[in-house]
Amino acid sequence: MLKGKKVGVIGVGKLGEALIAGLLKQGDLVAADISGSVAHEQSMERVKKKLSINMSLDNRKTAQGKDILLLAVKPQNMHSVLTEIDDILTPDQLVVSVAASVTTKFIEQRLTKEIPVIRTMPNTPAVNNAGMTGLCAGKHATPEHQKLAETVFKSVGETVFLDESLMDGVTALSASGPAYLYVIIESLAEAGVKLGIPRDTSTFLAAQTMYGAAKMVLESKAHPALLKDMVTTPAGCTIDGLMELEEGKIRVTLIKAVVKAAERARELVNTQNSTGA
Repeated sequence: MLKGKKVGVIGVGKLGEALIAGLLKQGDLVAADISGSVAHEQSMERVKKKLSINMSLDNRKTAQGKDILLLAVKPQNMHSVLTEIDDILTPDQLVVSVAASVTTKFIEQRLTKEIPVIRTMPNTPAVNNAGMTGLCAGKHATPEHQKLAETVFKSVGETVFLDESLMDGVTALSASGPAYLYVIIESLAEAGVKLGIPRDTSTFLAAQTMYGAAKMVLESKAHPALLKDMVTTPAGCTIDGLMELEEGKIRVTLIKAVVKAAERARELVNTQNSTGA
């Protein structure tokens, strides 16, 4: 779907770099099809050297005439960027936002034309082509626009389209989720150290175990509880460990962490809407 398209990326940070690298690896686009902009000369030279794409310090130049425009800017900068490029955008362009908590309505209200908008929420494993991205469509985006946006993010992992009312939940679950899982990996590794396993080996054991368990969930399509029961033999050691986890209320703690993060995401939306920036 992307072959022959021109793509612009405003704000080529780590995520922007990952998306561009994924698009180039996918093969439908070449470096000449993609251009980007950053705020500093040093960043511009770094990206040019790494990805060999056209780079600029001018957001307007990056937005001009592109079929797909990715806004990979910080939420607090979205208002000023939209104001800067509004007059050169046209309805035949697709604007895709990767800014956390910035709604499609927020973007559409700051554009003077009926521009198709897709809101996305990727996570950091996209840097390693193992990302999870939630997407939702604005009121002017068609199914064709949705497919285009999905193709972009499938270059760095998996995607799912949801109603926009669920995007704060996506932010809390899959975007913030890696941080929670790193704490679990770290804790398991510390347990291994406590039992005498060297730290590097213990971390490797914990990380690969989590990777393998996640892969089993994804590939088997089985409920996690069923897979857990397959590991838990009668009168074995696993059930004792599970009892400790239940006593420590790990389930409710993880649930509350995700819910709390979602509440914070909603607060950020309300703050942006009230300040207009």
